[in-house]
Amino acid sequence: MPRLAGKVAIVTGSGMGIGQGIARVFAREGARVVVADIDEDAANSTAAELCSEGGTAIAFPVDVADERQVQRLIDFTIERFHRLDVLVNNAGVGVYKPLLETSREEWERALKVNLTGVFLCSKYALPHMRRAGAGSIVNIASVHSVQNVPGTAPYAASKGGVAALTRQMALDYGKDGIRVNAICPGWILTPLTEGIFRNSGDYEGMKRAVAERQVVGRIGLPEDVGYGALYLASDESTFVTGILLFIDGGLTAQLETW
Repeated sequence: MPRLAGKVAIVTGSGMGIGQGIARVFAREGARVVVADIDEDAANSTAAELCSEGGTAIAFPVDVADERQVQRLIDFTIERFHRLDVLVNNAGVGVYKPLLETSREEWERALKVNLTGVFLCSKYALPHMRRAGAGSIVNIASVHSVQNVPGTAPYAASKGGVAALTRQMALDYGKDGIRVNAICPGWILTPLTEGIFRNSGDYEGMKRAVAERQVVGRIGLPEDVGYGALYLASDESTFVTGILLFIDGGLTAQLETW
């Protein structure tokens, strides 16, 4: 029996990267997936791929920082599938700058997408889950939620907020049968990280150096996060709420490297 058989899941930011990896795993495990992404072409492409592999998926364009668009996303899902079991708040942007070099526009964009997007999607999904008496929200936080490196102020602040909001929602809605957890990925091979490698001027060299610094000796794949999300979305984790699940190849276990 597929582990998400009969469940309906929204995965935001699933046109590519980590979100796409989560959507792939969910579809393989029997979920009906709403591929939600600000990039409509990417969302359509991912949904078509999942359907071609035997899954059930439909694309929906959305900017999670826009409240009306989020309302339409949730309404569409309920109208189409008549239920909502799992919400994965994955959509995010990377703004990696020291505070003094960050414009107000950059700061607000990071917070609006990475944190307010989680708030809005959860706000409109929760009433449907409460009526059903069950549900799972999986937020994609980051290793930056708890530990950091220089020059990442907007991103770190937004992801720290995601971790705190996760724990808070878990407390508020646990009695309603709704579990809220977060995943903290480390280095995952996505278009975002590949851009970082390219911008270094030595794509292969930086990619190799990052892989060698990982305890497990490799960079993670989107599906690595997908399997963690699968556990948190499934009935196997009904006694799990309010946690931060680190899928980081051991990155946060290290005190320092030489």
